[in-house]
Amino acid sequence: MIVKNEESFLEDALKSVSWADELIIVDSESTDNTINIAVKYTNRLFVHKWEGFAAQKRYALNLTSNEWIINIDADERISEKLKKEINELDLSNADGFIIPRENYLLNRHITTCGWNNDYQLRLFRKSKVSVTDRLVHEGFEINGRSEKLKSPLIHLTYTSIERIVSKINRYSTLEAQEKFSNKKRVKIHTIIFHALSAFLKDFFSLKGYKDGIYGFVVSLFSGITSLLVYVKIWELQNSPKKEIK
Repeated sequence: MIVKNEESFLEDALKSVSWADELIIVDSESTDNTINIAVKYTNRLFVHKWEGFAAQKRYALNLTSNEWIINIDADERISEKLKKEINELDLSNADGFIIPRENYLLNRHITTCGWNNDYQLRLFRKSKVSVTDRLVHEGFEINGRSEKLKSPLIHLTYTSIERIVSKINRYSTLEAQEKFSNKKRVKIHTIIFHALSAFLKDFFSLKGYKDGIYGFVVSLFSGITSLLVYVKIWELQNSPKKEIK
């Protein structure tokens, strides 16, 4: 697990994986109570200066002692059903397992907007995976055979509007930097098109309207995220030496 300033989420996440043989936590110099919470559950806590999502995950992976690894974030929980399914697995026939995520906005389980089709490779043989080299939305790639599990990983995606705004601002900056480094360029029609398309896709094509106001909010922030990404690319185009904050 990689963390920074996760005092509100960390304890429940650690409780959900307390049955594991080993708990590895890499903290990126937290300034809140994260470290004090972490040491209650493990003596395998490492403080490592932030180098990016992918780099932190590689560092954490290299610290593990066992071949089979479960990776979760502080805002995720291993459900009791998932714990039972994992403990009953025959690990000899696969190199990794893809787990469905059950995503929440505030206290509402979102079943539309594509959030209902969210599968993550989170249980795997260490020797068979690599971390994708991306600034944002990094993940694990497996060189081997994978299978899907049925039980969910609980993801408390957004627990407040303030957290949504903070998270999409950070992630949109990273995505803009990544796209800009890959020679992506924008004009005004590009910005408008992508923002509108993101909202309409989530709310209509992916049936966000079925989740009522919650689906509308998810779709709205999808559009805002896209808007921020492309406006920030435009900012980089016009200020190439300026780093987005």
